[in-house]
Amino acid sequence: MKTFNDIFKSSFLDNVTEFAVIDVLIGMVFALLIGLFIFLVYKKTFSGVMYSTGFALSLVGLSLVTTLVIMAVTSNVVLSLGMVGALSIVRFRAAIKEPLEIVYLFWAIAIGIVIGAGMIPLAVVGSVIIGIILVLFANLKIHENPYILILNCSNEKAEEEALALAKKSVARFLVKSKTVNASGIELTAEIRMKDPATSFVNSLSALEGVSNATLVSYNGEYMS
Repeated sequence: MKTFNDIFKSSFLDNVTEFAVIDVLIGMVFALLIGLFIFLVYKKTFSGVMYSTGFALSLVGLSLVTTLVIMAVTSNVVLSLGMVGALSIVRFRAAIKEPLEIVYLFWAIAIGIVIGAGMIPLAVVGSVIIGIILVLFANLKIHENPYILILNCSNEKAEEEALALAKKSVARFLVKSKTVNASGIELTAEIRMKDPATSFVNSLSALEGVSNATLVSYNGEYMS
């Protein structure tokens, strides 16, 4: 019958120490570098309402932590079973504000898994490809950035004049909502700009019967 001391003398504890320090250092350095690359790509492609430095830095930390966990798991079977049990009770309650943030979370986790498994070239090449694709698509989205135009008109004649001027000044004009009450007409439209200039809003506001003209940036996911 095994005693308490026999358990601690068993071979599985010896296997835990069987890892190369140089391999750990190389893996952690590459995880840090690629994590910083993910951080920069996220900062470059961010198009939400409020930029979160904490979330961006967590991508670097997530890459490092995942790499460390996978290195430990691959070095010992017994430890891997315990790690799975420990991670199964972890619950993450952080709110995801932008759908694209899920991509960056999985990217950071995937990098940690790949580097921890020893496939550093795959992590480097894959991250470069993913980063280039995300930056390219982010730039395309910026060029197609829509706006919301809000007009307050006192009567129907002022509305018709404002619509005619707005449609002539923008590349695309689509009415989203229209509210009519005793104080006048409120019109909300999604527009696409021909160029970055917004001087046409001043012209709209100067029209007789137009009490207010507001232009709001719109990313397709929220209105304000």
